[in-house]
Amino acid sequence: MNKYFAIYKPFNVLSQFTSQEGKKTLKDIFDVPGDVYPVGRLDYDSEGLLILTNDKKLNHQLLHPGFEHEREYWAQVEGTITSDAINDLNRGVDITVEGKIYRTKKCFATKFETEPKVPERNPPIRFRQSIPTSWIKLVLTEGKNRQVRKMTAAVGFPTLRLIRQRIEKCSIEGLEPGEMMILDEKEIPKLLLANINL
Repeated sequence: MNKYFAIYKPFNVLSQFTSQEGKKTLKDIFDVPGDVYPVGRLDYDSEGLLILTNDKKLNHQLLHPGFEHEREYWAQVEGTITSDAINDLNRGVDITVEGKIYRTKKCFATKFETEPKVPERNPPIRFRQSIPTSWIKLVLTEGKNRQVRKMTAAVGFPTLRLIRQRIEKCSIEGLEPGEMMILDEKEIPKLLLANINL
């Protein structure tokens, strides 16, 4: 029987159930059946939505680059981000992937005019009085390793905090870090596959 969970992965937790170098893992926080695994990953120092399932077909559909499903990230960056930097992000920037220069696909980037309501991070980011921060929203249809961080660094605004807010129509709205919701199998096509050209 297929099982589906949406979790809010906290900061400094590995996106796996087996420990590595004594770091905290999903097993320390979430109680799910033993045959359930994360679809893809979120970096140790990133937070937000992660789908857990034992459905291998869904795993393929969400991870295969050909399906180009949307992933929305909220990033807190160092400095007051400029409209030029936002435009560059939208058009695509050069980042390094596996030692080679890679041009990111067009995406949707925008600046939050007011700071979004997000849970407190534990531990919080280190604020420096002299340097302001900005929050931006990035909607990507690809997922290279540490892509958002590399993209914001490429336009001169390093990422301080990164939260994956949604995948397609499934979001972490209403969840706190470390919380989980069970997804109904009947809802999966509408939540996660509606925009995927299968």
